[in-house]
Amino acid sequence: MIQKLVPSVACLIAVCFWSLGAPAQNAPLRATHVLGLEGIANNGAGNLSIQEDALRFQRDDGSAAQIRIGSIRDVSLGAQDKEVGGTPMAVGRTAAPFGGGRVVGLFAHKKYDTLTVEYLDANGGFHGAIFLLNKGQAQVIRNELAAEGAHVNKLEAESAWQGTAETKNESK
Repeated sequence: MIQKLVPSVACLIAVCFWSLGAPAQNAPLRATHVLGLEGIANNGAGNLSIQEDALRFQRDDGSAAQIRIGSIRDVSLGAQDKEVGGTPMAVGRTAAPFGGGRVVGLFAHKKYDTLTVEYLDANGGFHGAIFLLNKGQAQVIRNELAAEGAHVNKLEAESAWQGTAETKNESK
């Protein structure tokens, strides 16, 4: 009886893992378009996704722009630290007694990834678009673009990996 169940359970587990992984590849990610896309206002929130042969940004108001993957010349990653909470948080940090503002400051920052895409338009003009994503999501988009055939600077990818490996070795 158990021998008959094992292949069925294994098949069920494989289907579950496949179904969990499949939507994540092309699922839109929340992003902010900082600047660079024609027809899209700067600092607009929306969804960033890879659809067919294009990187597509769709704003919440319905406007959209896309960059053909074949026209992408480089994809760069960065990191940014942003203070959240605005004026009320700044006043709270100032008013906290006994240096408590420093503790509040530890929780008043959010880390973001920046994704810069350099591309050529239909007329051969060189452009760049910058997006702000939640931490860890820019690498996902970059990997997907590389898998789809976008030109990604390999030197940057290797140096980032070496920096990570060196950091791990130094902490031992």
